[in-house]
Amino acid sequence: MKIVVCIKQVPDAKDVKLDPVTNTLAREGVESIMNPYDQHALEAAVSIKDTIGATVTAISMGPPQAEAVLRQAISCGADNGVLISDRSFAGSDTWATSYTLARAVEKLGGADLIICGKQAIDGDTAQVGPGLAMRLDIPYATCIQKIRSADESSIVMERMMDDGYDVLKSGYPLLLTVVKDINQPRVPSLKGKMRAKKAQIQVLSAADIGADPASIGLPGSPTQVVKVFPPEPRGERAILEGTVDQQVEQLVEKIRPYLI
Repeated sequence: MKIVVCIKQVPDAKDVKLDPVTNTLAREGVESIMNPYDQHALEAAVSIKDTIGATVTAISMGPPQAEAVLRQAISCGADNGVLISDRSFAGSDTWATSYTLARAVEKLGGADLIICGKQAIDGDTAQVGPGLAMRLDIPYATCIQKIRSADESSIVMERMMDDGYDVLKSGYPLLLTVVKDINQPRVPSLKGKMRAKKAQIQVLSAADIGADPASIGLPGSPTQVVKVFPPEPRGERAILEGTVDQQVEQLVEKIRPYLI
């Protein structure tokens, strides 16, 4: 079985800042990490590998420094890493990104199972996973919170819903997006770290994957971020202290003028 895990390198959420000139995320001097949802996708893939046997390939589209998250993936159990990197990919929206990832998966010979995090914390669109499945013309299931069982022919899983969960069974090929409830990502072992350090990361350019120049980067992106800004302050805030009864009395006094 061939499993592909899509991983994105993102700015650490605790250090996110906005560039007031470009209205985009300021990435200079900000630590980059593996997208948290993708850590759970990786763990799901490696767990299936440990159970039934599989080859797990981690792929990431990004600049050369994104190689770091691929090595992290290998240290956690992925068999190899592939970096899809080219200056022409700059400015890609989710539409162009899903196209690029699809071309890369096809270049690698396809996959029985593709696992993605539900969304990336720097964009929060949750569009790339389903978009990739659409490009590859394969079924997909989103917001998977548990994999009940998996074998060479099928997989049974739980899909998170607002009022509970659905139980789904599917054959392959298939794409899944997972939520954080699905598992607890493992900590890399010393042996894993040593293997990751020595691993050869395959790098694919736009030419390598046969990408249409009009379908990647800014030319292939029908949506663009015009402006990003922090929410306006909501006004005065107050912290109520004391016992519950005292806090209730304070709250009543504060809202009394608005009730009369």
